[in-house]
Amino acid sequence: MNLNTTLSRVTDRIIARSAATRGTYLTRMRAAGSKGPARAHLSCSGQAHAYAGAGVDQTALAAQTAGNLGIITTYNDMLSAHQPFERYPDLIKAAARELGGTAQVAGGVPAMCDGVTQGEAGMELSLFSRDLIAMAASIALSHNTFDAAVYLGVCDKIVPGLVIAAQSFGHLPAVFLPAGPMTSGLSNEEKSQVRQAFAAGEASREELMAAEMAAYHGPGTCTFYGTANTNQMLMELMGLHLPGASFVNPNTDLRDALTLEGARRALSLSALGDSYRPVCDILDERAFVNGIVGLNATGGSTNLLIHLIAMARAGGILLDWQDFSDISAVTPLLARVYPNGLADVNAFHAAGGLGCMISSLLDAGLLHEDVNTVAGKGLGHYITEPKLKDGKLSWESGARASLNQKILRPASDPFQPTGGLARLAGNLGTAVMKVSAVAEEHRVIEAKAAVFDDQEAVKAAFKAGKINRDVIVVVRFQGPKANGMPELHSLTPVLKLLQGRGHKVALVTDGRMSGASGSVPAAIHVSPEALDGGPIARLKDGDLLRVDANTGTLAILTPGVLDRPAATTYLSRNETGTGRELFALFRRNVGAAETGASVFGDLT
Repeated sequence: MNLNTTLSRVTDRIIARSAATRGTYLTRMRAAGSKGPARAHLSCSGQAHAYAGAGVDQTALAAQTAGNLGIITTYNDMLSAHQPFERYPDLIKAAARELGGTAQVAGGVPAMCDGVTQGEAGMELSLFSRDLIAMAASIALSHNTFDAAVYLGVCDKIVPGLVIAAQSFGHLPAVFLPAGPMTSGLSNEEKSQVRQAFAAGEASREELMAAEMAAYHGPGTCTFYGTANTNQMLMELMGLHLPGASFVNPNTDLRDALTLEGARRALSLSALGDSYRPVCDILDERAFVNGIVGLNATGGSTNLLIHLIAMARAGGILLDWQDFSDISAVTPLLARVYPNGLADVNAFHAAGGLGCMISSLLDAGLLHEDVNTVAGKGLGHYITEPKLKDGKLSWESGARASLNQKILRPASDPFQPTGGLARLAGNLGTAVMKVSAVAEEHRVIEAKAAVFDDQEAVKAAFKAGKINRDVIVVVRFQGPKANGMPELHSLTPVLKLLQGRGHKVALVTDGRMSGASGSVPAAIHVSPEALDGGPIARLKDGDLLRVDANTGTLAILTPGVLDRPAATTYLSRNETGTGRELFALFRRNVGAAETGASVFGDLT
């Protein structure tokens, strides 16, 4: 099938826009790669320092006859998604030794959970943790003793941060090794119902705790389709996972076999291996376009509208929200996974999963097939699925048709003809919305604003009965510069309750809403943010607003609003406590959401 004309046009536009910055980046990577294996340039003393703790691998490291694999890990045992990584270094080292190579843990980077920090001060460090992870991983690799790298990470800011670091060392091959989703527990819909009952005062805290523990019950990623699982989809669609690796459950024989093979593959792609394939040759403009298609086809997390831009910029590729919007307009929605439907990612995987979806998108001309991947040349590798037979891993032809069309459908018969994300613009600024979970009757909201400077004030107003009406809730001073752009997902139960009472409800904010954005239309990432004096800072209670996902409109209908002075707020409460005082430099230097909300600026 010929490539869709819009997809081709957007790709060409990105290539042209990025020509100078991408060229500079690739020149740097070619220069770094031309120097050959890094350890050869170290002094004997430097090498001895690097090998002293390597035990049985010391001799092989000193001989420099085989590749050395750097492991960047986000292991910790307080977060379910990252706990499985405890066993990975031993598996990776064993796989490397089979090939006569070596592997070392280059460093660990922090991994925080937005689920734990929802509504807490720690959430204000969440977005910044992405760039910190990139910096920490770069420090780990700066010892310059590695021929390839494997990255162990799953969740929200973690994978984007690791990708930024991998781009900075783009002359090295990179394979991303996921942990997989936890097995299914209490359904996401049942959990949501208990949360709403608790918000309405109809369920006790003991009942809420029991429901949450039944939903989040074991090792692995949360099973709803939020940012963590969107990340895994992207790594597969962009060619950094082995085919079919994203949604295999932790601590299974197949999961271990994929981890072992990922390590072997990373070594084989090094300059000392059979087919040198650095990450800079995998993450090109076409790979990022494929990622945007996948984001829309699955109704993925709105967080990636920020992260993909930042990830791309680390490799000299310049994306903007119009690219996402244009691709969304021609990408059908193929998946219904909670919060876009009732199924979880395990059910999606069982229905045919990413292999089936990729096959359908390729047949429809909606993906670049001729891309480089860690599996080889061509995205066709990713329509296969891994099998473990007699202890040996192989890939076989995957499902070509969905096994459950309530969860996964073909491009010829989608859930809706356009993608799950929309760009909104108007005299209130620009924003994005996840529309895949928003029913058609809720996609256009015109109502008076109720304006707040933090989410706790929204909850207080709800309890006092002050917003029990048609309302557009505005939560401002939540942008990157104000307080690190926290997710406001803890508002979801309140807003859904208002919607359930028959009111027309929407959220407008310069903050984030996360991959769990649900049935309430949420115009998020509003730019310019309030702290920059954007129109959102000029709103008052009672101003008439229009949020229209169908036409992409974000408008102030009350005359004269833009002539008002911008409001201010007391921000010092966000500047200390829970480590926030250490991130003042980040708040002062962070860019706008629409350019990736990064502290790095121009990396080329």
